[in-house]
Amino acid sequence: MSGLQVDLRVPGRVEAAFEVARGEVLAVIGPNGAGKSSLVQALAGLVPAEGTALLDGRDLLALPAKDRHVGLVFQQQLLFPHLSALANVAFGPRARGTGRAEAERVAADWLERFGLGDLGHRRPGQLSGGQAQRVAIARALATDPWLLLLDEPLTGLDVKVAMALRIELGRHLAAYDGATLLVTHHAIDALTIADRVLVLDGGQVAQVGTPAEVSQRPRTEHVARLVGLNVVREAETLVAFPPEVVAVSLAPPEGSPRLRWEGQVADVSPHGDAVRLLVHTTGGPDLIADVTPGAATELGLAPGRAVWLSAKETAVRRYESHPDDWGTVSP
Repeated sequence: MSGLQVDLRVPGRVEAAFEVARGEVLAVIGPNGAGKSSLVQALAGLVPAEGTALLDGRDLLALPAKDRHVGLVFQQQLLFPHLSALANVAFGPRARGTGRAEAERVAADWLERFGLGDLGHRRPGQLSGGQAQRVAIARALATDPWLLLLDEPLTGLDVKVAMALRIELGRHLAAYDGATLLVTHHAIDALTIADRVLVLDGGQVAQVGTPAEVSQRPRTEHVARLVGLNVVREAETLVAFPPEVVAVSLAPPEGSPRLRWEGQVADVSPHGDAVRLLVHTTGGPDLIADVTPGAATELGLAPGRAVWLSAKETAVRRYESHPDDWGTVSP
């Protein structure tokens, strides 16, 4: 397989084995402390790692960082403040031995592609956050890397700016023929930009699949929250269901719903036309439920309120919990 084949360990931080084909975007998601940034830093040569990371047959871990042919973009743009946008983008090609005129031609071309052709003379301090991040991404791509590592590239940007840059980034990555790792904590990035998603949890790979597989059958509570679902483990089965199918009451639900939990409201917040509750269940997982504003008022739903939650069997999806078996969703 051409592309990236990884089986590495950063002791005490992350242990992961996976593959990324050339032209493919793999989104890496997981809670804080899961090992996402450690994985990126290991591939970039910024922290020592054990194992192998074969990029088109070359083991990156055996090479110094400068020889890995990797493009890297952090959440903080880390642009050279004393250089213009053009000079920042031209820095990579220049560092690889390209002449000044050719490096600046390549840089100008990349700035034009990102809609910054008329801002090449400006220094980073004269650019908006979105413009500076575009320059950072252009700088990474200008070296024609075999592997592109994007560590939270859209975090910290205004929502509208991030949305516009997400569309631009997706377009550029679709045309990029190298392997890409995109570290993100935004579900929309994984669902709209990535070809596949890798979930890290506790420094280990918890799930790998297409965006549809991961979003419809999440195997960790963190991923379930990212895509707006509840997930409950029952022996060897996972049960997933959206917050709008959860009924909330102050007394035990009547009848015999198979799924029900007693708990306490931990948070109440607006969510579109609904009110979203976060409930700490007794001896179980945290769950989210959406109710109407009228119901929230009538039931006096506020942090600390004792409640019962229930969901009908027909409203949930069941699938096997084994990470190598997607299982069959029950009707």
